[in-house]
Amino acid sequence: MKFKLIAKLLLAAMAILPATQAISETRVTYKSAKSTSSYYQMAVQIAEGMKAGSNGDITVTVEESQGSVQNVMEVIGRKGNYVFTTPPVLIKLARGGKAMFKDKANPRFDEIRALFPIPSLTMHFVMSEKSGVTDFSGMEGKTILLGKGSFGAREGEKYLKLFGLEGKVTLAEVELSNAVPALKNGQIDGFVTAGSYPAPNVIEAAASAGAKVLSLSDEQIKLSKRTRLEIPAGTYAGQSSAITTTSLPVVAFATTDMDDATAYALTKTFWEGKSSMSAAAKWWGGVSLDMLENILTEIHPGAAKYYQEVGATLASHH
Repeated sequence: MKFKLIAKLLLAAMAILPATQAISETRVTYKSAKSTSSYYQMAVQIAEGMKAGSNGDITVTVEESQGSVQNVMEVIGRKGNYVFTTPPVLIKLARGGKAMFKDKANPRFDEIRALFPIPSLTMHFVMSEKSGVTDFSGMEGKTILLGKGSFGAREGEKYLKLFGLEGKVTLAEVELSNAVPALKNGQIDGFVTAGSYPAPNVIEAAASAGAKVLSLSDEQIKLSKRTRLEIPAGTYAGQSSAITTTSLPVVAFATTDMDDATAYALTKTFWEGKSSMSAAAKWWGGVSLDMLENILTEIHPGAAKYYQEVGATLASHH
C-alpha cells in the first residue's frame, strides 16, 4: 500500500512539474523591422542572447514589422510583454499627435517606457570609385539611388535639399536592394542607405567595387539637426580614416504592462550579453551606456533599477 501511495505521489509531482516550469518562463514578443534588415538580425541576436543569458527563463519571439511607426501604433492593442524598437523622437511625436501620428493620439502612448538603446540608424552616402566623388559638392551631375519609402530615402532627399543639390543630381529608379549590382555595372554613381554600421550592402560595395562613404562637415551636420556619429577607420574595405556622418538613435521600448522584475531581467541580460553579441556582429560595439542620453522619455522602473546599480547617468525625465 505504501509503495502504491508513493508511486501515485511521484506521478502527481511529474504532472505538476511542466506547468510549474511554464509559469516560471517569461515570454516576450519583440517587434523589430523587415526580415531583410539589419535590425531584424539584431532582434534575432537579442532573442538568442536573452535565452542564453537567462538559462532559458526568458523566451523572445521576434516579429517582422514594416517600420517604427507600426511598432508604436501596435502599443494601442498589445498587452503584456510587448517590446518594440523605434527612434525615441517618435514616442514624443505619438504622445503629441504630431507628424505621422496626427489625429492618432492615444492614452496608451503615455504608458511607453524605454529599456535599452540599440545601434543607431546611421546615414551612409556611398559613391563608386569610378565616380571620383569625395564630397557632397562632387555629387552634382551624378546618378544617385535613394530608394523609396524608407528613413534613409527621406533623409537622403532632405540632405540633397539642405546641401544645395536638389535638382542637380539624377535620382535613379532602382530598388535599394539592387544598389550594389547597379553600382558595379555603372547604372548609378552612388546610393544612400541608413542602417547600423557596418551595413551589409556597404560592406559588399566597398569590398567588390571599391566604393567610398562620404564624410559630412561640421556645418552639414549642424544643418541636418541629427546626432553626430563617427564610423571608425577600418570598418569598411579601404577605409583608412574615420567617417563623420549623422545618425538617428534607436531604442528598445516596452510599456507599463511589463512588471519591474521582467524589465530588470531583460535590461541586465542585454548589457551583460552585449560583449558576446559584439564578437558575433560588430554593430554592437558602438552601443554604450552613454547612449541613454538619447532617450527622450521615461525609462521603465525595472530598467532604471539596473542602471542605478551600475552607476549609469540618468536624466531627470528618466
